Amino acid sequence: MILHLCLLHLLASAQVGVGVIAPQDAKVLFNGRAEMLHELWQYWEGPRFAAEMPIKWEIVNDPVDRGTAMSSNDPAAAGGLYGAADIVTKEAFTDFRLHVEFYIKHPGGNSGVYLQNRYEIQVLDGDSTTHGMAAVINEKAAPYSAYNGTGAWNAYDIQFRAARFADGKLTEKPLVTIYFNGRKIHENVRINKVWGGPNSGMDGGNDEGRGITDRPGGIKLQAEGHEVLYRNVWIKPLQLTKPDTDF
Repeated sequence: MILHLCLLHLLASAQVGVGVIAPQDAKVLFNGRAEMLHELWQYWEGPRFAAEMPIKWEIVNDPVDRGTAMSSNDPAAAGGLYGAADIVTKEAFTDFRLHVEFYIKHPGGNSGVYLQNRYEIQVLDGDSTTHGMAAVINEKAAPYSAYNGTGAWNAYDIQFRAARFADGKLTEKPLVTIYFNGRKIHENVRINKVWGGPNSGMDGGNDEGRGITDRPGGIKLQAEGHEVLYRNVWIKPLQLTKPDTDF
């Protein structure tokens, strides 16, 4: 029994963390190539949208490993104007398993990973509060000790179950489980609303974010005028019939 549990732990560990390769049944959303960025992503045209196509997120050399990454430092978002030049996948999703790797170059670097273009998983160096690094934004803080720090790659492995509706009414709020650099930091966290207002994402302007609608949404990466890089982004659509996202 002990050996069996150890094997299960090793298997889970091998599937999360920096450098995890997308499984065969997953869809790669970004692998370092500009062609993939422009084929699969677009700007999110929210109320504060200020950029112009094509996407201005620069493809840069990976500062740690061989290969390339994309920089969220879009000039249209200078000064922290989130929503001005955020990018979102053209494809929308409901339930899924997501892997994202990010690198923060300077202290205080700020960005964010949005699930369904609604719910932010924060990327913010130096902050360990419910608004800080790896937090389910304004809902639940994460242990800051899981963070590899600036100048190093970090990884989010996320399993998400979308809100459920019956006859157009919300019956179950969204749930999320997250590993940060291979360490489980959130388990079945219920998300209560879209935070940040209309400039943040879909439904952010509906009843102060409480008016979630029954629409699938894309994966969004936030531009806030900081040198935050992304690489190795992949997703596996799921059908989670039960309200459980643990993995």
